[in-house]
Amino acid sequence: MTCDSFCPVSKALVFISKKWSIEIIRDMFFGKKRFKEFKEGKPNLSNKVLSDCLKNLENNGIIQKKIINSTPISTEYYLTERGKALNKVIYELAVFALEDCEDDEYKEESTRIRIKQDFRETLQINDQ
Repeated sequence: MTCDSFCPVSKALVFISKKWSIEIIRDMFFGKKRFKEFKEGKPNLSNKVLSDCLKNLENNGIIQKKIINSTPISTEYYLTERGKALNKVIYELAVFALEDCEDDEYKEESTRIRIKQDFRETLQINDQ
């Protein structure tokens, strides 16, 4: 099999390869749902780039935008079923990074185990 335009991996990457997409999806799994929340801890993420990223994810059926009728009106974003199906991808990326990580903050095996467990629980990963 050759990986060309019909490759399933290439096709999946079209949906999530835009800069910041994976981080936004991860943040949504961890409870963030508002524009301002997505910007927290990401000083290099501009409003325009975040807006474009959210629109791309929405257009590709990964997230859903919901207008909240409150004063003032606000917007929240939620993962669709298609977006929730990325839980294993996010988990495996985290595990991959932790296993190869040489940062002092993650050197302790107990720290890596705890982080993996946090991701496993939050992303609802089952061993089946």
